[in-house]
Amino acid sequence: MKANRRIEIMDTTLRDGEQTSGVSFLPSEKLQIAKLLLEELKVDRIEVASARVSEGELEGVQKITQWAGQKGYLHQVEVLGFVDTPVSVDWIEEAGAKVLNLLTKGSLNHLVHQLKKTPEQHFSEIEDCINYAQEKGIEVNVYLEDWSNGMRNSQEYTLDLIDFLDHQPVKRIMLPDTLGLLSPEEVKDYFQLIVSRFPDSHFDFHAHNDYDLSVANVMEAILHGAAGIHTTVNGLGERAGNAPLESVVAVIKDFTELEIGIQEQKIFRVSKLVEQFSGQHIPANKPVVGENVFTQTAGIHADGDNKKNLYFNDLMPERFGRQRKYALGKTSGKANILKNLEELGISLEKDELTKVTQRIIELGDKKERVTTEDLPYIISDVLQNNSISKHISIEGYHMTHSKGLKPTVQLRMNIHGKFYDESATGDGQYDSFMKALKKIYKSLGRELPRLIDYHVSIPPGGKTDAFVETVVTWDYGKIFKTKGLDPDQTVAAMMATEKMLNIIENMNYQPKKEESTYYGNEYRAVAG
Repeated sequence: MKANRRIEIMDTTLRDGEQTSGVSFLPSEKLQIAKLLLEELKVDRIEVASARVSEGELEGVQKITQWAGQKGYLHQVEVLGFVDTPVSVDWIEEAGAKVLNLLTKGSLNHLVHQLKKTPEQHFSEIEDCINYAQEKGIEVNVYLEDWSNGMRNSQEYTLDLIDFLDHQPVKRIMLPDTLGLLSPEEVKDYFQLIVSRFPDSHFDFHAHNDYDLSVANVMEAILHGAAGIHTTVNGLGERAGNAPLESVVAVIKDFTELEIGIQEQKIFRVSKLVEQFSGQHIPANKPVVGENVFTQTAGIHADGDNKKNLYFNDLMPERFGRQRKYALGKTSGKANILKNLEELGISLEKDELTKVTQRIIELGDKKERVTTEDLPYIISDVLQNNSISKHISIEGYHMTHSKGLKPTVQLRMNIHGKFYDESATGDGQYDSFMKALKKIYKSLGRELPRLIDYHVSIPPGGKTDAFVETVVTWDYGKIFKTKGLDPDQTVAAMMATEKMLNIIENMNYQPKKEESTYYGNEYRAVAG
């Protein structure tokens, strides 16, 4: 095989990908995906529908062919049709398409048991269909359905069919592993056999992923003579799906000297659009397009990247329109945090960085992953704690919240080294907490500030596992605010309250003449 051969990429997201359970693209969605595939991603061909399916399918194809005709892409738009002269060809003509992908039986098993016909009958009907399409000005490619089983179990028939097609006005012969059952070794052997016997024919390979071998099988096919590969975006398709376009492109570029025309930097954009239109969520660990695949979690990896890109490989995220990220959580080190701070344009002192690291580790034990969006909230929380002398702490609590019953809280406070226990019932968990706290302070003959505002927010993104920042505004002669951060809203509010208790404690312990200045500093720290 020539090292610099060019491999065609035919994407069938809009036809075979739509066979994913629960996926059905609207005509307008099909058009948008077709535009991105041909204009942005630069795939060589797209298969957009099956003939005779529905009026909606016809409308979708007509939208695509009208646009493609104006843009000069019409011969890159293909439609699956059947050996049913003249029905499929007439449907394709009405849809405005110019390429028929004719579905024939590639195994004797399918031919005998599904069509109940002889090879001679089938070949004759195929020839009639090809001739009729030619009369209508429609180009023909031919699928050999169940080709992989044909090569395994009825090889003489399958090779006879290819020989017959080799003498027909057919542009491409397309060989599908319909049931996703082939091993890479079988793909290699079958392509070597077929390409040596029919050296002048163009063969496409259409892989399915039932054994998670679709990309490995694609590799063997192209290395042993396949001229085209069929893919779907995000690996959509029936059962376990088809060969994913994103992985196929990366493998061809990085492990072969073969040429393809795909614009890699557009892959992620197209992937996300297909995810939205299909409703099929991309697994976080899916190669190339998954949320986590360019995220380093371990701190040692970020440290190595800082020093000499020690944990980089050829799959650089920028190739695919993405960025490398460094996860924050219980396995994070300072290197991960520094990478995220650089992204945000934030610089911390050494002791502040140590405290932020420790806080991220603590929070990471409560939450699967701390995100970059969480980081400003955490820094604010840590810096605020840093500015307050801590004489009072919440040592323990037990909260209950049951349907039909009022919430209750059992609370233990540490005030200057002494422990105080109280319990209370309220209209909510935080209300119960405040009532228990007021009982403790009343027993000490002390007053609490008046709560005048309570605001809850989460970092951008709207995820259900997001941290909650609770900002509570207090009136204690002057107005000031405190913040708490935790995955649990009530706990975040309790932490904000603990900060308030220490602020008023520090205020009360200052000499009268300095009270205003000290309070002003505290106020700026907590409100800023």
